[in-house]
Amino acid sequence: MKRTWQPKRLSRQRKLGFRARMATASGRDIIARRRQRGRTKLSV
Repeated sequence: MKRTWQPKRLSRQRKLGFRARMATASGRDIIARRRQRGRTKLSV
């Protein structure tokens, strides 16, 4: 059986990357929340 996570750098960036987050309002909320929490890595 094939597993669900088949890592690919490009698809990861497009879905979870910084610019993908900044493209939507909810994504910007996520970044703001992570900034507030003091995360070193804001996104992938």
